[in-house]
Amino acid sequence: MVMIIVGILAVFAAPRFFDADAFKSRGFSDQVHASLRYAQKIAIAQRRFVCVTIAGNSLSLATGTVATCGTPLASSSSGGNYVIDAPASVTVTDASFYFKALGSPSAGVTVSVTGGDMTRNIIVEAETGYVH
Repeated sequence: MVMIIVGILAVFAAPRFFDADAFKSRGFSDQVHASLRYAQKIAIAQRRFVCVTIAGNSLSLATGTVATCGTPLASSSSGGNYVIDAPASVTVTDASFYFKALGSPSAGVTVSVTGGDMTRNIIVEAETGYVH
């Protein structure tokens, strides 16, 4: 009986454990979500514009006193600019917007992260800037 159950699990469950694309997609989606929330918090704390640019499967943040944001935001972990690159098997939709000094975004945005068989949408609400 145990061998039959192990055989059934091997046929249906085991392939999901070896498909890393879904895990990479979820991990990058969580990084984008956290980065967008961080950008909003920095905008409020520093009372500045924080620009978010997602292009070519890479997310970068910059700050400025005007909406064009000329100064790249520094990363606390690497000491360089705040940039997150997607894994090779993950794609993300391009987007460009900024958070104002009170935390509201320039526009409501939906960012889609796709990898494996999964697509996750990250939504930035237009009025409040709430990221979910």
